[in-house]
Amino acid sequence: TVTEPGDFAIRGGIVDIFSPGHAGPVRLDLFGDVLDGARRFDPATQRTTEKLTRVELAPVSEVQLDEDAIARFRKAYRTEFGAAGSDDPLYEAVSAGRKHQGLEHWLPFFHDRLETLFDYLPEAPVLLDDQFEPARIARWESVSDQYQARLEALNARKRMDSVYKPCPVALLYLDEPAWEAQLAQRRLLRLAALPQPTGLNVLDAGGRFGRSFAPERQTENTNLFEVLADHIKVKSATDTVLVASYSEGARERLAGLLTDEGLPPAAEIADWRDIPEGPGGPYLAVWPLEQGFEAPGLTVISETDVLGERLIRPARKRRRAENFLTEAQGLSAGELVVHVDHGVGRFTGLETVEALGAPHECLALEYAGGDRLFLPVENIELLSKFGHEEGLLDKLGGGAWQARKAKLKQRIREVAEKLIQLAAERALRKAPVLEVPHHAWAEFSARFPYQETDDQLAAIEDVSEDLASGRPMDRLVCGDVGFGKTEVAMRAAFVAALAGYQVAVIAPTTLLAR
Repeated sequence: TVTEPGDFAIRGGIVDIFSPGHAGPVRLDLFGDVLDGARRFDPATQRTTEKLTRVELAPVSEVQLDEDAIARFRKAYRTEFGAAGSDDPLYEAVSAGRKHQGLEHWLPFFHDRLETLFDYLPEAPVLLDDQFEPARIARWESVSDQYQARLEALNARKRMDSVYKPCPVALLYLDEPAWEAQLAQRRLLRLAALPQPTGLNVLDAGGRFGRSFAPERQTENTNLFEVLADHIKVKSATDTVLVASYSEGARERLAGLLTDEGLPPAAEIADWRDIPEGPGGPYLAVWPLEQGFEAPGLTVISETDVLGERLIRPARKRRRAENFLTEAQGLSAGELVVHVDHGVGRFTGLETVEALGAPHECLALEYAGGDRLFLPVENIELLSKFGHEEGLLDKLGGGAWQARKAKLKQRIREVAEKLIQLAAERALRKAPVLEVPHHAWAEFSARFPYQETDDQLAAIEDVSEDLASGRPMDRLVCGDVGFGKTEVAMRAAFVAALAGYQVAVIAPTTLLAR
């Protein structure tokens, strides 16, 4: 099967292609020479995610080894490095029309010239922020240093094997004269964070750092959102006031808090074009601004200005397709596996089987009595590891495995019946209804330093519904270390405490309790 862009697999009338630039691989179903259907699928589960009526395939590489490209490469390579000997694998591979690892490093040798972004946007103005030039110069110096080091190694012949022959930097990147020439042909606007000397071509846009609410945030018995509302009232008399939040949930909470402090309902906007002309506000937007600012007629307040730096948890790494397939291909010969329909067998290796006139790669499984089963690799999800080094093999086609499955299903039914009965009894019981106080809840939630993840928000909502249901809660919140389980529990404790109940937090160790 396919796991990454550039992969393809052919199995009879099924062709899997993972084209660059696509969200996932595409499966083409062929009936003879006729395309019967096309669909995008998940390589981990093999399930269809989208049916397609049109498929566009992009090249995997910017290097296409046609006759003209090979001829250009051979000429440029000899011109730059001299005659190539038989010990040069790159030159030999390209001359024979074969791909070579890292071929794109010599991309200019395959083309008459390389285009830049300027070639595609000939009349576009250029806008450079104050950090661009230092970053560009540092990058150019780094590339030049690497080129010089490789050039010295090439000249000194310090390596006994084939030496890396570097492509000149100016062929791959715009050097200083070429860069300045491109800028000279276009309208150029440079942004600067610090005041600049006055002059004919210098414009002061009036941008200044906005107000920070850190002093109020660190002062006890201070209603932070009351201070924010007062600041907005003053500024909205002369300016357009916009408050930027990190997420939809944060914007919704902030809107409720500002309304509770006596401000009119805030309008939600998507971009600048939604803001009416003239003073007013507040307007709420989801923009991840690190800091607010003020300009003539405009005040922008960021969530960071009010609540402090927001900490973003790293997204939990989901099981990617290549990890799943690597685990499956990691089976070693002689290892015991369990087939969902045939039971315990022994994996003996990968074999190619001829079927319907086409080769199929299969996993070979051995069962009791020497019977063998060939499982196509695309059906790998039917297997799981046995978990023990030794065990009795099932008889292929025998009834022992099915009998064990039937016995296990019966045990599952018995456990399920007990669980259903227990759930029914719990549903008949009553518990206090603990409603979530909107204003206090929003203010309490806003003070957490971390931005909630989607899974965390779902858990918080489920727990809140449990507390307000009037039935005993029966919920277990699971998650990796550091992904915010305690924050979910703190919100539940907050609701219970405001309702007049005592809250006990039970921890398995003294260290955790402290």
